[in-house]
Amino acid sequence: MESSRIALVVDSCTDVPPEDIERFGMYVVPLQVNYRDETFLDKVTITPQQVYDRFAEEVPTTSTPTPAVAREVLERVVADGYEQAVVVTISSGLSATYDLMRSVASGVAGLECAIVDTRSIGMGAGLVALAVARMLADGALLADVRRESERIVRDTKVFFCVDTLEYLHKGGRIGNVTYAVGSMLDMRPVITCNEQGVYVTVSKAKGRRQSLKKAMACAEKFASRFPRCTMAVVNGDAAKEAAAVRAELGERVGHADAWYEGQISPVLVVHTGPGLIGIGVCGA
Repeated sequence: MESSRIALVVDSCTDVPPEDIERFGMYVVPLQVNYRDETFLDKVTITPQQVYDRFAEEVPTTSTPTPAVAREVLERVVADGYEQAVVVTISSGLSATYDLMRSVASGVAGLECAIVDTRSIGMGAGLVALAVARMLADGALLADVRRESERIVRDTKVFFCVDTLEYLHKGGRIGNVTYAVGSMLDMRPVITCNEQGVYVTVSKAKGRRQSLKKAMACAEKFASRFPRCTMAVVNGDAAKEAAAVRAELGERVGHADAWYEGQISPVLVVHTGPGLIGIGVCGA
């Protein structure tokens, strides 16, 4: 892959597959997973499985990258000879990472940055980052990315369903009534991010099987808006189900020219628990 004159920086919760991080030479700023007595760097010093293994004893919290870590990454970009960078972050409606990166980038001498708020999370944000990566590899300028990024964000969605509402509730993502009623009736929401980049329920179904069907239907409908698209199927400790979803969608969405698969980050595991299935669509 020919290198771009512009660096691409992502946060760890964009969930770009490791092979694509290497392929496009992306720089990664890790968020944090916080336990009572220790803090870990997302995907660097902790894995998703380690979070699952410790759920019985403690459900950790998460936090944005520290300013020091963010600055270190951007200064490494400068040290590597770049004068411009695109920084792609998860939704400002769900995390303060976007605001943090804007603040830190403004203080790094010799580096002009375009900060992209994906208004999405996980591989939804990752698909935006990959679309930007392809632009840069094709020779796009920083002005091109600034002009096109809003369209890319608008044309990208992620739909996900979880196996339990417990972790969304503990993390304050859903209220007490929604949690109680949903758990009692075994109602599973299909969740996406709205235009403001915050979680909204786009569909509901009773039980796991029906919720997966609803999520696939939502993704297929969104994908039908575009003549071509890229797709992603990610999971949180649900690889077998993810493979089945990928196979079925592969038959239903025949105009997808690229597919991405993988595990969600430890930070996202904290908020969703085991059993997440996420389906991303990018029409850019």
